Formats: sequence, structure tokens, C-alpha cells
Amino acid sequence: MQRNFFAICLFLTAIFTGNAQTTIIGFTPENAKREIALEKAFEDKLSADNLDKWMQRMAAEPHWVGTEYGQKNAEWMQKQFQSWGYDVKIETYHVLFPYPKIRVLELMAPTTYKAKLTPMAVEGDKYTAQGDALLPSYNAFSRDGDVEAELVFVNYGVPKDYEQLEKLGIDVKGKIVIAKYYGSWRGIKPKLAAEKGAIGCIIYSDPKDDGYVQGDVYPKGPFKNKTGVQRGSVMDMPLYPGDVLTPGYAATKDAKRLNREDAPTITKIPVLPISYEDAQPLLEALEGQVAPESWRGGLPITYHIGPGPAKVHLKLEFDWQLVPAHNVIATMKGTEFPDQWILRGNHHDAWVHGASDPVSGMVALMEEARAIGELAKNGDKPKRTLVYCAWDAEEPGLIGSTEWVEDHIKELQEKAVAYINTDGNGRGFLSAGGSHTLQAMVSEVAGAVTDPQKGVSVKERKIASNLIDGGSDDFELYAVGSGSDYSPFIQHAGIASLNLGFGGENEGGEYHTIYDTYPNYKRFKDPDFAYGVALANTAGRIVLRLANADVLPLEFEQWHKTVSGYLDEVMKETDTMRNAVEKHNRMVNKNSFELAADPKEPFVKPEKKETVPFLDFTSVQNQLVALKGSIDTFKSIDAFNLSTEKRNQLNQQLMHVEQVLTSEKGLPRRSWYKHQIYAPGFYTGYGVKTLPGVREAIEQKDWKEAQEQIKVLAETLHRFDGHIESMNAL
Repeated sequence: MQRNFFAICLFLTAIFTGNAQTTIIGFTPENAKREIALEKAFEDKLSADNLDKWMQRMAAEPHWVGTEYGQKNAEWMQKQFQSWGYDVKIETYHVLFPYPKIRVLELMAPTTYKAKLTPMAVEGDKYTAQGDALLPSYNAFSRDGDVEAELVFVNYGVPKDYEQLEKLGIDVKGKIVIAKYYGSWRGIKPKLAAEKGAIGCIIYSDPKDDGYVQGDVYPKGPFKNKTGVQRGSVMDMPLYPGDVLTPGYAATKDAKRLNREDAPTITKIPVLPISYEDAQPLLEALEGQVAPESWRGGLPITYHIGPGPAKVHLKLEFDWQLVPAHNVIATMKGTEFPDQWILRGNHHDAWVHGASDPVSGMVALMEEARAIGELAKNGDKPKRTLVYCAWDAEEPGLIGSTEWVEDHIKELQEKAVAYINTDGNGRGFLSAGGSHTLQAMVSEVAGAVTDPQKGVSVKERKIASNLIDGGSDDFELYAVGSGSDYSPFIQHAGIASLNLGFGGENEGGEYHTIYDTYPNYKRFKDPDFAYGVALANTAGRIVLRLANADVLPLEFEQWHKTVSGYLDEVMKETDTMRNAVEKHNRMVNKNSFELAADPKEPFVKPEKKETVPFLDFTSVQNQLVALKGSIDTFKSIDAFNLSTEKRNQLNQQLMHVEQVLTSEKGLPRRSWYKHQIYAPGFYTGYGVKTLPGVREAIEQKDWKEAQEQIKVLAETLHRFDGHIESMNAL
């Protein structure tokens, strides 16, 4: 009886029996045994020595997009994949990339200081002494500019910080702001500063967040030393990622391009990242009000806000050139379903050497592909087609992957089953995010992979970490926002996607600096590459299960639970906002702010705020109830006893479920792309959010638009319900 019950529910229910696991989601009992044996054979072929050797080769020289060494890496990877039995090609796009020509930052008053803008080479790491070969520190897609103005410290430069400045009567219009890294994605800082009227932006890493307050600095320890600078893009990716001159279509050699002056994703003001060594004299020269306690960092100074008397001069000029971005695409044709693709990707370009970001993930992908190639040569070829992708130009704005998706969008939406992404990797706990339709399958795989330090499954260790941090004992995927190459797949093409990596015990300050090198990685990140092997093992098993499943392992109960939770969060948020506004207005009426203010400090009396209306969520709530019924019906289907024709139809419909959840209407109003409406938000508003269209409208206090977005969300869920009902009809 029990075996028959499992056969019926196998498609939707993850079943674990420790090391004796004999059933897996999406497989008949007989094929599950074959798959488990195949995955064990795959795991046995993984070698940490390969990862170590390949990282030394790939991270030997700087290799940002357009460099000769970046091309050499692409051509070398092409040969490796070919030797493992893949059909391989390099697909090249021609993308705009700014290289810094002039970088000047000077304190003009009340004292003078010229920023060094040069990191120091360190003993024991020869790669940090490569001189002119190292990419200067800058923010890609900053505007050229030559500005001079008073300085204002804006903490992390996020909306709540500007709200605090308004309460203090401080305006940044016509000023240059200095903001700390962290608190948001870096591109939000100059974007918001420009919206507030600032004419320039400086970003620095404070030692409290990313330096000696955290621990010993490099080379003694892993944390950022006084000269380290985080490079990074400040492209307006919420509008659209990818090449700034070809929005929505591929940057082929002969593509029609926008004039650079008309490209909307280039910042409106010049912006420059600096070290905390260069930041200290600027902050020290500020006067005015002392910064709130939560704003204060780890420098040995009193943090003042300004404006002034510190006055700074910022001059930036870039060489704007079209450069080649080389994507390596390696394909292994499926034996039974060649037109169903499992895509697996990691980027290969770096800001400098990139040992941790991205080479640690790239070499894990390669080892995974090598082991699967050996299995195929021995007769165990995948049923579905595998497509391994090494992306270029990820760092300046997810460019290589976005251009490829734009170039192949029609075929991808017909043939892609799922996309599995990795990026940097380190020692510690499994981090897994993405489409919640894949959550049950990922949970099963995580239960089958052993943690190299503790000897338990990576799932068990992750849950233990969750419990220690106050979370639940459930294994759940987080909702991906943006920041890596899954973005164009899930958010534009509507392809079920995952983002995987290990970390949490490899903290440091090397991110996007000259110190992200092989010696640093070997000392502080994953010295034995044990977690590189664990990543290859985890991602590889996911690839194999998706490739060989009798019925694609997508599940909807956990999806429904997740989306219902997102709706509860949004509804509670509006209630919280309403209560906060009512309290604020009561305090204004009672003169509470004025009475509590220090009469010797500047004071700006706050105004009453607009009342937050009650929004009508019933259409979404009712649709989720209807969906629950459809999902309950679907989970009772005995998918393995369907005819071959109907099972193939079911798989085709499962392939396209995420596309049903995209919409041109229910997205952030600024966004160029179609959008996954139900959950994994882009950088909507000023942070990663769920139910993005609704959330952004609420953040902007546009209540009419919020109600319209609720309507669009309900319509999308209704369309999704219809798609599930069509599968039930099989």
C-alpha cells in the first residue's frame, strides 16, 4: 500500500530516508534507483585538485571584459569543454564599457588633501604588485564630470537616511554627498543622491562594516585594509540590465545603438568609490551636526554631517569604447528530449583577478561539467540537453548573459526547462534561492549532499544555522532579486531559475578589490576547495535530476505557501505604515516633536503626513484560494501512469509555468523588462522586494497605482490557475 501511495504522490512530495533514500521527486521508483546510482558515480568523479589548478590559471592576471586575458580564458575554457565531449562555441557581443582615464578627488577647504586612489601591494601576494595591469578603482557607468561643492555625509545614502536629513533641515541640493557602502545596492546611492539634487557622489567602505573593526586586515587577516576599494557598476539596473546602448535587444556587431547621451541607465551625476584611508580626511573636515549614533562608523573621528565647511573637487573622465564580451556556450544534446534544455551558468569576467568572484564558482561549474562529460562517454548521456554557459561582462551590469538571452529569447522560451546559476563560493552553509516551484527538488538534493566539515547533509547544516539565527526548521529558497546572471532568465524570459553557493564562514573584504587573489582565497576562503566540490556536487545533482526526470520536478504547494506569505507581508506593511502615519500626525498635533527637541540644536517642525488608505486585496486573496484547490487537484495526479503522449504534454506545460507568471503591466513602472510578478523582485523602489509592482507603488505612496497593481496581480494569478487547470485536464 505504502509503495503505491508514494508512486501517486512522488511527483509533488520530497521523501527522505537518510542515506537509504530510494525515491526522488519526478522519477518512477525504478528510474529513481538508476538516478541515485548515477549521481553517486558523478560525485565520485569530482576532484578538488582540478578546481585548485584551474583557479591558479584563470586568476593569474586581471581579466575584466575586453581584456586579452579575458579572451584567453574564454578560449581555454572552450577547449576544456570540447575535450569533455561538448559542442562548444563562443558567442561574442559588442558592448559599451567605460575605462577610467581621469580620477581626481581633492579636499579644497578648510584644509587640503588629494586622495591617493591607489591600493598598496602586500607582502606574500605577488598578484597585488602587478602595477599598471590592475584595473583602477572606479564605478562603471558613472557619468563624466568635473564638480566642486560642499560635502554632506549621508550615511548609507538610502531613503530613510534622506528622511533623517530632512528632519534635521539638511538639503543636499547642489552638494556632493559621501555615503558608506552597504545598506543597499551601490547603484541606489548615486541614483537617489541625484534625485535629491546632489551634483556628485563618493562611496567609501567604512572599517566598521568592512575593515579593521571586523577583524585583522589583509594580509594578516581577510578584512579590507585601509587602501582597499570596492569597484562595481552603478548602472541603473532596475530600469534594465545589459548593454546600455541596446535596451531589450542583443548588442550584435551591427545592432542599432542609442547615443551615449541618451542612454538612460548611465548615472546622472559622477560617482567614485574610495578607501577609508582617503575618506577619513574628508569626513574629518566636516562640521555641522554630529551624526546620529546609528550613522557613526569605525574611523577614529567624530562623525559630522555637514554641509561643509569641507569642500571637495571631483573630476572623472572615461574612455567609452565598444568592447567584445565572449560567452562560452557548451552543449550536450539530450538522448530523448533534445529540445528541452537545462541551462547552467557562471560568469568568468572579474574586476581584477577575481579568484573568489567569480572564479571559485566558475571552476566548480567546470568540474561538474567534466564529471558529467565522463559519465556521458561511458554511456550515461542525459535525456535532456545540457547547456553550460560561461558569461562575460557580468560585473559591469549582467551584460553577457542579458545580451545572450535577448538574442535567443524566442528559442529559450520554447525550450528552456530551468537555469541554474552560481557565482562566488566559499566555506560554510548552502545558500539557495530562486523559483519556489523548484524548492521541493532542491531540498531533496540538499539532503543528499554531505557537508565536508560536519559530515551531515548540507540541508541539515543549513537548517541548524537557520534555527540558531531565529528562523524555522524548514528548508526554503530565498526570493532572488538581482545581482547575478539568473536575472534575465527568471525576470525577463520567465524561466524557472536557481542561484546557489556556499558561504558564511569565509568573511573578508576582498570583494571587487585587487586583493581578490588566489593566495587570499587559499588562506581565507576555501583552502582545500572542499566547498567548491560541494557546490559542483549540489548543482550537478540538480542538473542531472532536471535532465533525467520522468516528470519535471516542479511543485506548487510550497510556491503557494510562499506567495501567500508575500501577500501577508504586503498587507501588514500597509497596516504598519498607516499606524505609523496616524501616530506621527497625533504627535504633530500635540507639538510632541517640538517639546522633545533640544532647544540648542537646529529643529525643523515636521508636517502632517497623508493618511494611508485601506487597499482592497480581496481579488488576490480569492484567487489564492482558487489556486489552492487547483493545486490540491494537481497533486493527486498519477503522472507516471499517463500515456507517453500526455506525459510529454504535461512536461511541456510544466516548462512554461514561470512564463505565465510574467507580465508587462505588473512591474516597476520604470522597468524596461517584463517581470516575474509573483515574487522574486528586481531592485524595485530602492531594495529587493516581493510582489514588486504592488510593493513599489506602496513605497511611492501612489495608492491608485497600488490598487491597479493588485488588480494586475490577481489577473496574473488567475491566468496561472488556468494553466494548472489545463494540466489537471490531462
